[in-house]
Amino acid sequence: MVGNKPKTWKAALAGEQPLLLPCAHDALSARLIERAGFSAYSIGGFALVGSRYAIPDIGLAAFGEISAGVRDIMAATRLPVLVDGDTGYGDVKNVAHTVEGYEAMGASAIFLEDQVAPKRCGHMAGKDVIPSGQMVAKIKAAVGARRSKDFFIIARTDARAVHGLDEALRRGEQYLNAGVDGIFIEAPQTVKELEIIGAAFKGVPQIANMLEGGGQTPVLPPAELKALGFAMAAYPTTLIFRVALTIERALADIKAGRAITGNDGVDFSEFKGITNYREWARIEDQYGRAREMPP
Repeated sequence: MVGNKPKTWKAALAGEQPLLLPCAHDALSARLIERAGFSAYSIGGFALVGSRYAIPDIGLAAFGEISAGVRDIMAATRLPVLVDGDTGYGDVKNVAHTVEGYEAMGASAIFLEDQVAPKRCGHMAGKDVIPSGQMVAKIKAAVGARRSKDFFIIARTDARAVHGLDEALRRGEQYLNAGVDGIFIEAPQTVKELEIIGAAFKGVPQIANMLEGGGQTPVLPPAELKALGFAMAAYPTTLIFRVALTIERALADIKAGRAITGNDGVDFSEFKGITNYREWARIEDQYGRAREMPP
């Protein structure tokens, strides 16, 4: 059960910078993000397909499969959300379909990338990018497909790893001129590169992708990212990596016959709170009894 319509992405950016975006991989993680007091969150393909299908982020799942997961996640909270639109799952018509689908679903923002399909995680080797002109056409299709200007569109380029930072910056400028609201230069490799990127598009909302656990980009504190000019800080792996380790440890405990201790996890009562048990019980008590009463 959720509240009112989420605030727009521009309003979220106006309220907090950098806007911290932990990545939800399922509905439970989205609910926990909200309970922790975050103002917004993201849904990334890497964590979603890893959690939902136990597959790597190398283009094995398409819009239908991923959007089903996105829908389930979004149902758990009304926080504004940034959705990973991958490459748009095809040509310009597929991009328009993707934008229309996620906007209708209630997403606040989307980012689209210029990788060659099948795409892969931006911090993996072996990726390539499409010609910038093709991406400009996709961006124009995305901008033309949205129903409201409040639906925030971000263009991501993966050109840094393939053609170098100068080409990535050139593409960022082209994509901005094509009509996007924000820029995402993926996988800079040094603090100096983050500094150059942050300065290159002053006044334009930019994402710094803080991929913890082995990513290409240095992980910096939010205050430093803000000073460098980044309006958003995304954390695409932080939750899913810790969840995977926790599950492995719990399974090892079960196999070894070790009992759960107070510090190993939430208890039964706490989990009922996370899943809004009291509210569902209230509905059952209020309306279920009426069903049993004589007319």
